[in-house]
Amino acid sequence: MSDSVSENNNTHIVTNRNKLEETYDVVVVGAGHAGCEAALACARLGLETIIFTVSVDSIAMMPCNPNIGGSSKGHLVREIDALGGEMGKNIDKTFIQSKMLNKSKGPAVHSLRAQADKADYSMSMRQTLQDTPHLTIRQAEVAEIITEEENDVQKIVGVHTVSGATYHCQAVVLCTGTYLRARCLTGELITHTGPNGLQAANYLTDSLIAHGIEMYRFKTGTPARVDKNSIDFSKMEEQFGDEEIVPFSFTTDPESIQKEQVSCWLTYTNEKTHEIIRNNLDRSPIYAGVIEGTGPRYCPSIEDKVVRFADKNRHQIFIEPEGLHTNEMYIGGMSSSLPEDVQHEMYRTLPGLEHVRIVRNAYAIEYDCINPTQLYATLEFKKISGLFSGGQFNGSSGYEEAACQGLIAGINAACKILKRKPIILDRSEAYIGVLIDDLVTKGTHEPYRMMTSRAEYRLLLRQDNADLRLTKRGYEVGLISKDRYEHVCEKERLIKEEIERVSQVHIGATAKVQELLTSYESIPLSNGILLTELIRRPELDYEKLAPIDPNRPDLPRDVREQVNILIKYDGYISRQIKQVEHFKKLEKKKLPVNFDYAQISGLRIEARQKLNDLQPLSIGQASRISGVTPADVSVILVYLEQLKYTDPDLFYQLNGEE
Repeated sequence: MSDSVSENNNTHIVTNRNKLEETYDVVVVGAGHAGCEAALACARLGLETIIFTVSVDSIAMMPCNPNIGGSSKGHLVREIDALGGEMGKNIDKTFIQSKMLNKSKGPAVHSLRAQADKADYSMSMRQTLQDTPHLTIRQAEVAEIITEEENDVQKIVGVHTVSGATYHCQAVVLCTGTYLRARCLTGELITHTGPNGLQAANYLTDSLIAHGIEMYRFKTGTPARVDKNSIDFSKMEEQFGDEEIVPFSFTTDPESIQKEQVSCWLTYTNEKTHEIIRNNLDRSPIYAGVIEGTGPRYCPSIEDKVVRFADKNRHQIFIEPEGLHTNEMYIGGMSSSLPEDVQHEMYRTLPGLEHVRIVRNAYAIEYDCINPTQLYATLEFKKISGLFSGGQFNGSSGYEEAACQGLIAGINAACKILKRKPIILDRSEAYIGVLIDDLVTKGTHEPYRMMTSRAEYRLLLRQDNADLRLTKRGYEVGLISKDRYEHVCEKERLIKEEIERVSQVHIGATAKVQELLTSYESIPLSNGILLTELIRRPELDYEKLAPIDPNRPDLPRDVREQVNILIKYDGYISRQIKQVEHFKKLEKKKLPVNFDYAQISGLRIEARQKLNDLQPLSIGQASRISGVTPADVSVILVYLEQLKYTDPDLFYQLNGEE
């Protein structure tokens, strides 16, 4: 038999001679943060799973910032953990500094952030994958997806690798990150590699386009890594971790992770820095027109910052250690694609970096990703049954955003094979639900970043209550053990009982009470008051009032935390619960799949086009599509009402009303 050979960047694909064929239930393409969560979910649900990576050494690699969590991202990690994912457990094992952000603000925006030992994080996650039954790791590049036509629908049946090997499967999860046709840019120097000089994946894009998938070209970047021994820390502000460390995973014993932490450091750019950047903008690929991809609005390069915020005379720059066994330090806030010589000159203008030695240059990276509106909320492609997608390949940015999508895509790939109901988290249940709904409903024309402001119900979606919100969902899926689920049920019971008790405790105007109130500069009592009313005072809380509450039971810290929050913010929480009830009504009104909205008279042309393209699953989702007005939603509601009489079977199938 003759060989079929194609060439790309001096690599040959042999598609006929290679007879290697294997069969798995699920193929996961990519072993970054999304791929790891997807593969673990599928394997833990009992499916034979293979995960492909261009380099086994790059499993769960952190090619950019050396941390997990942060504002809103910490929420995602907690939610991943509550559903049965791995990221929270892994960072708890490998962090070198931990900090709860926004503690001076309300609990809705408290968010945990931890510096990771990057090498340890990657090795620890790799060990977890290696130790997981039903999971195979394979270093190879996937070049093609294989589909078959079934009932006029494309169905995934396997993949081909660059070597020509065939892997048959029932589902594929694409988690290619920033590797598809990647190229890295440092000034005039362009290398066709993935992050950190790793091999790019140059073939899969063509296969996806041939299958009718719309591709985008995005760009992101990373700053230089510098030698710790060349830094003068005396000119910087030291940034310490928290004295009491809070774990990411609800299964981690807090006492087990109290340890000595390393410091980070804060310095600033100055006018000299900005002058060097402005004088060399013509050599930046971003401003020279060399870069094709769209960059992230909320994580701009230092060139973008200087141009867009010309009125600012300085920008914060964080110097962060990359691990305990390396001298490399990450220059947070100063990603760049400027040439090597300019980088040396630019970085050395910062206080403390006057004699800095660069270990790795900063670079921008371009890569292929998809238009995420091609996906259902399950993260399955609308055009190809059994093909799922997660992570930066969906147009997002960040490790945490990637991991949560990988987890949901993996769960739903498994559910499809096991013929179970998929998991779809809505906007009132989780930040994960907000992120996925934003991507598949609104789409994105730049790398998407999760922020607390994107969540309408953020007071309900706090990082501290992720276990109470989502553990049941993880248990129903099969990723949470019965013991862990029962522990959360017991926690719910204790919280409810304590709130009921506290709401009946009367506090009198005794000398002891007045003394305690005075110590916290709180207004003394003129007569008796309920303990709940005192807890709601801004200067007081459940813990501070313990001395005047002698019948208080001995409760775990996480229970006490919930009691305090739920009492102190009761009015705001009740208001959001009512808003969610209205939201749920619209989400429950289901719409037909693959429906032609041209059939509904009264819809504007733009609305018909958008609805036909996106195929929303509910009235709620339809209402969030850009270009669909409240008037259009009203027309659709009228149509649904008419459906009761014109096609009652379809109506009851969708909405189940009697």
